[in-house]
Amino acid sequence: MLHWLRRYRRAMLPGDVAAGVVVAMMMIPQGMAYALVAGLPPVVGIYASILPPVVYALFGSSMTQSVGPMAIVSLMTAAVIAPLAPAGSGLYSVLAAQLALVAGLVLLLCGLLRMGFLANFFSRPVMSGFTVGAAIVIAAGQVRTLLGAPFPHFHLPSALLGGASLLALVLAKRHLAGLLRRCGMRPSAADVAARLAPMLVVLAATALVPLLGLEAMGVRTTGDVPSGLPHLNLATSSAHWRALLQPGLLIGFVVFLMSMSSAQALALKRNEKLVSNHELIGLGAANVASMVSGGFPVTGSMSRSAVNFAAGARTPLASVIAAALLALSLTAPTGWLALLPLPTLAATIIVAVLGMLELDTLRTAWRYDRGDAAAWLATGAGVLALGVEAGVVVGVALSMGTLIWRASRPHIAVLGRIPGSEHFRNIERYPAETQPDMLMLRIDANLFFGNVEAVGERIEDEVRTHPGARHLVLVMTAVSSIDTSALFALEEWNLSLGRRGVTLHLAEVKGPVLDRLKQSDLLRQLGGPIFLSAAMACDALHAAAPGRP
Repeated sequence: MLHWLRRYRRAMLPGDVAAGVVVAMMMIPQGMAYALVAGLPPVVGIYASILPPVVYALFGSSMTQSVGPMAIVSLMTAAVIAPLAPAGSGLYSVLAAQLALVAGLVLLLCGLLRMGFLANFFSRPVMSGFTVGAAIVIAAGQVRTLLGAPFPHFHLPSALLGGASLLALVLAKRHLAGLLRRCGMRPSAADVAARLAPMLVVLAATALVPLLGLEAMGVRTTGDVPSGLPHLNLATSSAHWRALLQPGLLIGFVVFLMSMSSAQALALKRNEKLVSNHELIGLGAANVASMVSGGFPVTGSMSRSAVNFAAGARTPLASVIAAALLALSLTAPTGWLALLPLPTLAATIIVAVLGMLELDTLRTAWRYDRGDAAAWLATGAGVLALGVEAGVVVGVALSMGTLIWRASRPHIAVLGRIPGSEHFRNIERYPAETQPDMLMLRIDANLFFGNVEAVGERIEDEVRTHPGARHLVLVMTAVSSIDTSALFALEEWNLSLGRRGVTLHLAEVKGPVLDRLKQSDLLRQLGGPIFLSAAMACDALHAAAPGRP
């Protein structure tokens, strides 16, 4: 906070105030809706939207990140707590807050240990597949509330209200911004106004409840919403710490990934720098604050952050203003919130999460890398078939598995010389010349225990394919490290090739790699010298060939 507060200027204030007002208006229906997804009373969603963004403003590095309840994290919370306590019970609320504490402590610890690199362990296709799968699960879970009865049955007044709300939200999302632009509104203002459509729909539906007597017809509403700020909450269940530890780790991981994805997209637009370790600390502190205020796990929201950005937010002060307005809304009379119809809230949830069903990543991956496309499909299917927690595990396993699989099968090219030059290229791609007594292989990866077997097999195959070769030159342009297992493998290849009359040479070895090799016996045992370049190796070995002057 001291970093951005020192640079604060009066000219920034109007944008922050405007963004704070807009985000606060979004947060009332969104926070209440996401609390329902988590299996909690709607007012808890507002509780989780007050203190966490203020605390994040103290420690986070994003200038426009909006922290609070979010659909996927709310779904994960429900999946964890539902087997442990009855929905609506006091224990359920305690465990939801305790889960936020576990996730927060995990994030804080990772931030203090500078483990921001963990964001790289979930590939973009896997993250997209997880998001789409979770969005489908959330939307399907709201159909019963939307219709007022289990599908395929329905309660007619509830279904009519929910269907009308759904239609209004969809139309507003698709056409309202364009309509407002045609009416003369500035594009940025039109986009922000269109984002406020859920608040307008909620207000209209709430007004219809007493006007039409919808409660008497059986339409469910949120019920009494307690006024006043949340009380300090330090209650935990000692019997459930172990049960919440692993889910808390997973939720903390997802919180970090989703927040970083949102914050990075916005930071690039203003050429701002994010510090991943500060983000871990900020998000961890925000989740601890959510526990203290009786909330549940929170994260950065892409949709709210985008609105915050578009509405003119310049610094985290916008989030502080939004939190203050939400706190004021709870100190004012809250009777109108009790009339908010649940079918309309269900419609807002469905429209919000279906906006996450982006398939561009799948289409791109299908054209570019079928392995990534398969990971996308497997992660999405894992969420749908096994649940959200299992889907996270499947996603992480697939990301790591794909990384390991690719690293264990490095690209190796047979090199030849481009005529009339000192350039050496892959003979399968360029008209390059080779010599029958010399084989040049370029290894396009670091050498480590996971790929030395595959590299050794490829060397054996190429030596058998080139029976006249008496020199093997390994071009190490792309090799930045060689671990101990690979060092032993190089020594073994040197001895094995020597017994067959083939001399092993190295070329273009990077300085740091050569420094480490000097600490071993390989250079003393190596059959041939180490050449500075592939061209020098080719010229020297060609000149030393039998029959050459």
